[in-house]
Amino acid sequence: MDRVRLDKWLWAARFFRTRARAKDAIDGGKVHIGGARGKPSRELQVGEELRIRQGWEEKTVIVKALSDQRRGADEAQKLYEETAESLDKRTREAAQRKLANATIVTEGRPTKRDRRQIHSFKRGPDS
Repeated sequence: MDRVRLDKWLWAARFFRTRARAKDAIDGGKVHIGGARGKPSRELQVGEELRIRQGWEEKTVIVKALSDQRRGADEAQKLYEETAESLDKRTREAAQRKLANATIVTEGRPTKRDRRQIHSFKRGPDS
């Protein structure tokens, strides 16, 4: 096999659960091939670079093998290799998100005084 459709490969490599979701992601501009937006019917070749955005994460992978059949996770991981820069960037961003969520501490419901301050802040200084 020397060529396979992009949506089929993304499904076989287990980036998306269904081909329909893979197609929707491609149509939505979440998948780029070599810096250009991909199309679901575009045929992939070994060695091409893909940039895939899923939620908060963006992965840059190199296509190592082609398959149009969905198999186990171990075999799916052999179809691609994530770049070192992509892996470092994802871990850094995940740590930043974790820190950002850890700093938010609530002390329960606001008191009457807190609510008054919130309302005066929302209304602005002119009222």
